[in-house]
Amino acid sequence: MTISRRQFVGGVAGSGIASMAAPSLSSAQAAGPVRIGLLAAKTGPLASGGIDMDLALTMYLKERDNTLAGRKVELIVADTAGVPATARTKAQELIEKNNVHCLVGPLAAFEALAIADYLTEKEMPTVGVAAAEDMTQRHPSPWFVRPTSTSAQCAYPLADYAAKDLKYKKIVTIADDFAYGHEMWAGFQRGFEDAGGKIIQKIFTPLATPDYGSYVAQVKGADAIFLGTAGANGFRFLRQFIEYGLKDKMAVIGGMTALDESVLRNMGDEAIGIVTTSWYSAELDNTPNRKFAPAFRAQFKYDPGFYAAGTYVAGAVLEAALKATGGKVEDKKAFMAAIRGSNADTVRGVVKFDEFGNAVGDVYIRKVTRKEGRLVNSVIKTYPNVSQFWTYDKAEFLKNPVYSRDYPPAKNLEQ
Repeated sequence: MTISRRQFVGGVAGSGIASMAAPSLSSAQAAGPVRIGLLAAKTGPLASGGIDMDLALTMYLKERDNTLAGRKVELIVADTAGVPATARTKAQELIEKNNVHCLVGPLAAFEALAIADYLTEKEMPTVGVAAAEDMTQRHPSPWFVRPTSTSAQCAYPLADYAAKDLKYKKIVTIADDFAYGHEMWAGFQRGFEDAGGKIIQKIFTPLATPDYGSYVAQVKGADAIFLGTAGANGFRFLRQFIEYGLKDKMAVIGGMTALDESVLRNMGDEAIGIVTTSWYSAELDNTPNRKFAPAFRAQFKYDPGFYAAGTYVAGAVLEAALKATGGKVEDKKAFMAAIRGSNADTVRGVVKFDEFGNAVGDVYIRKVTRKEGRLVNSVIKTYPNVSQFWTYDKAEFLKNPVYSRDYPPAKNLEQ
């Protein structure tokens, strides 16, 4: 795999970009382009998400004439293929060969964990998309922020909603068998059981599972099944779940990528009514999203979801930081400090970072409905200012192991 280069040659900066503390436009341009490296899984089982990451960040830059804070921007995209070793190799190429000033990405939790120490060693400002918990918990890096969420951050409100609003008592969970699936499942289990419910069965499936039939056959009777899936896995599982006649017997609810907008475009009425959770929906009614979602849909013929919004938000965070520093991206410490304090107004709302570099923001409970002939994730409830620690005491939370396949232990499994 090769790294593709895009040299964006745009017009002059728009009015209001440079602050009084910023250098003049000519001096900013003389400093050369800001080189942004994007780590995106554009091939492999997570390719749909990686492609959306590329499309949305490219779109963000083009909308601004490929100029941020008076400086031209060069976007260099590396395909990680959803493989940890490849993600590390590509990160090294971007930093040591292409001399990027900052990184966006990668997509998958296991990719982020594979490059975390290297990014800190190289003091590389990084705006993450992957949800790996410990990158903003027990092992935070001063060079990393995440404007999206941890794996479990959006699962807590869904667990609360399932127990208190939907009145579910027993739930079966099925999740992808890698870090993201483990952490999302664990957060959902903890939140649901703390709210009075029981997880009676947990099933983990390989990331590249072509046939879910054997797993569907194992599903026990419950009020609902929780999908902790990424990419197209939620769609493939749901299709076979319906073929086995189970959707008429139990409800389906899902994590933030289970029925992402990029997945919904391939589905039909079988998805209607399914409840999911996320920090974003293409249906959000705020000023940046009223522009972004229709523009993305007009260009690519489907709504933006988690992955597209993730890099579009990253673009806004980077732009706010560049404006705050007058475009002086070469001063890495000042630039990183500006990223952490950016409070950018984005398509998900205003992004605020906690002391660990993770976003604190609204989380939405969504229901699949049909609108103007297409399936959308309509917002039905908002949980405001959700922290990665939910309602738990932060100090006590961090004393425990990171969420995993076996932690916290499932105490209500039925044999």
